[in-house]
Amino acid sequence: MADARGAGFGTLLRQFRLAASLTIEALAEASGVSVRGIGDLERGRRATPQRRTVAALADGLGLDDADRERLLAVARSGRNPVHRPAGLHAFPRGIDDFVGREPELARLMSLAAQEDAGIPVVVAVSGPPGTGKTTLALHASHALAGHFPDGQLMLDLRGMDDDPPDPGELILHVLKALGVADRDLSKAGPKGHPELYRRMLAERRCLLVLDNARDEAQVRPLLPGAGTAMVVITSRRMLTGLESVHRVPLGELSRADAATFLTALVDKERADADPGALAEVADRCGHLPLALRVAGNWLATRTGWTVRRLADRLAQEERRLDTLTAGDLHVSAAFDLSSRQLTPDAARLFRLLALVDGPDVSAAGAAQLTGQPPFDTEDTLEELVETGLLNTYRDRYRLHDLLRLYARSRLRAEEPDDESEKARSALRRWLLETAVVAGRWYEPDHGAPPATWQGAVDLSSAEHARHWLQAEGANWLAALRATATAGDHATVVEVAEALHWFSDQWIFWGHWPEVCGIAADSAQALGDPLLEATHLNNHAWALLICESRHHDSLARAAEALRAAQRAEDLPQQGWAHSYTAWALGLLGEHAAAVRHNREAARLFEAAGDLHGTLHAMSSHANTLLEAGRYRDSITEHLRTLAFLEQAGDDIEPHSADFNRVNVETSIGRANAYLGNWSEAAAHLRNAVDLSHANGHPGLESRALVHLGNALLAAGHRDEAHNAYARCLALGAAANPQHIATARERLADLGPR
Repeated sequence: MADARGAGFGTLLRQFRLAASLTIEALAEASGVSVRGIGDLERGRRATPQRRTVAALADGLGLDDADRERLLAVARSGRNPVHRPAGLHAFPRGIDDFVGREPELARLMSLAAQEDAGIPVVVAVSGPPGTGKTTLALHASHALAGHFPDGQLMLDLRGMDDDPPDPGELILHVLKALGVADRDLSKAGPKGHPELYRRMLAERRCLLVLDNARDEAQVRPLLPGAGTAMVVITSRRMLTGLESVHRVPLGELSRADAATFLTALVDKERADADPGALAEVADRCGHLPLALRVAGNWLATRTGWTVRRLADRLAQEERRLDTLTAGDLHVSAAFDLSSRQLTPDAARLFRLLALVDGPDVSAAGAAQLTGQPPFDTEDTLEELVETGLLNTYRDRYRLHDLLRLYARSRLRAEEPDDESEKARSALRRWLLETAVVAGRWYEPDHGAPPATWQGAVDLSSAEHARHWLQAEGANWLAALRATATAGDHATVVEVAEALHWFSDQWIFWGHWPEVCGIAADSAQALGDPLLEATHLNNHAWALLICESRHHDSLARAAEALRAAQRAEDLPQQGWAHSYTAWALGLLGEHAAAVRHNREAARLFEAAGDLHGTLHAMSSHANTLLEAGRYRDSITEHLRTLAFLEQAGDDIEPHSADFNRVNVETSIGRANAYLGNWSEAAAHLRNAVDLSHANGHPGLESRALVHLGNALLAAGHRDEAHNAYARCLALGAAANPQHIATARERLADLGPR
């Protein structure tokens, strides 16, 4: 007879009966078991035959010892294995090309291996539309099959339907799939089905996948209360209301996995022919599995198309969602299903979020779009998060790139143009007004916001102001650009001036040359020579420090000097000479740098500008350092420290901290050049501690590299290694040049 080792009891019994050429009636007569009883066993309507029944059937079948033991062993399992029974969602195609999701699969495997005193494991897999939640559940079902000998069931809850099935209907589907006889269902009645459902699941070690759940109310009655079953729920909603649930959030694929996924769909030869275009396709699909599948299918069915052709087509944002359609697969249709579930307030906010220029927004920023109070707006934002249409990171909210395009299309279709422009203008105006107040924390003669200021965000400390300016950097920068384009030059220069002193706190952001350049252009458009000089000087600083464009900085400083002379303003003339000296010193023209520093000091002193004087003193000492006059440099830096102490509170605190770090770093460098290693290390450690305490990662990276150099020269390899490693750990906020140096030094040193 055929090998029946993998069969369930009913299947095995029928195979033995047919092999013996017996009808059910004949076996009933030979065994003493009723015809109905044998029929129910073979059809799976009875899952747990008694041992004496099995023994009687074995006698009636005339089984040898081996086959008798086989039938008894299957019966001892107490139930029939169930493998995707009819009436439940059949496992669809589309899992053979599964890619990535290793952490999520590992988590599911780990949870499946748990045996926690008969408590079922419930996992909620949630994520935005198109992230592949169902595909992950299908793949996991196959991977986890060995953990669930009683089978794996999958039930489509149709959560996005207008009229999804209610829990009672779903329970009935599962009971039938588990082989419960119609007469038992009828006997229990609808009110008894939930108890029967829980009892059946408690008796089985099975995996139940509840796919596409609508909400907690639909799912909660389907969760078993006891036993060793595992339930995996997939939903676009986060199902926050469910308790005692393990959560597996799902987002887009990594860049590498997205490329691998596309390659499998397109074919390796075409993908390898233009890997750059393949990466662009993946990026323009936002690494979203559904969009990647559509793009891959598009190319697979258009063999005459190159990958580059599709990449260029997807580059057109206004047509991207239309392009991401292949047969009955529509990315925008998946988004439609979720958007239809929103309340009116949430639907409107979702549309308006397309107006945000930066990659994310705060609740306070979103409130400017709708005019709602921030707390109400936050509740609406959380509704969007719950429905999978919005992501969060800390206290920020972010739309996926494709969802942003979808929101933009809904905005055009449903929001009047004047209302959209009103919302956009309100957000930009708020961003720039708040940037001015936040930036002035760092500006001499300003500090804390005036008592009359009523803002939507907490700017009660300089640290809070710094956090807001950095978190909203992309948004207020976009607002500044738009304001300049609109010709509101007065606002542009006001914002840039308020942020000038703050720029020292965030030197390597990457956009100060643009900010200062926009402001210089606006100042020139206003025709005010003092404003022109001020912002030309700021641009000279940004070009020099942020981009090391020494000659361009010199040209801007020369323009600033001419404008300052027209305005007859001594401080701005001083700053023009100071930035000129700085650039000349870095170019190795030390004698000329000394002359400009002296002129800057004279002008600042004549104007009574303490901040300018401090800068000129520090700049002169640094020029001496770069010229190799190390002892003279130390002397001048000590004079600078003495000036700082004497000036006291007359120097803006953040400027004082900034200059102390520079002085300590330069004295440390000078001592290192002189071979005074212990003195060098002491000053450089002071610089590291000060910059770290005051939140200056750019200055900290510089001090750490010079500290590492000094320690290495003194033979302290382990301490040097630690300094370079600390520099690398500062990441993107540090000076890129110092990061590169630290990486090279660590490579030379090798592992500790």
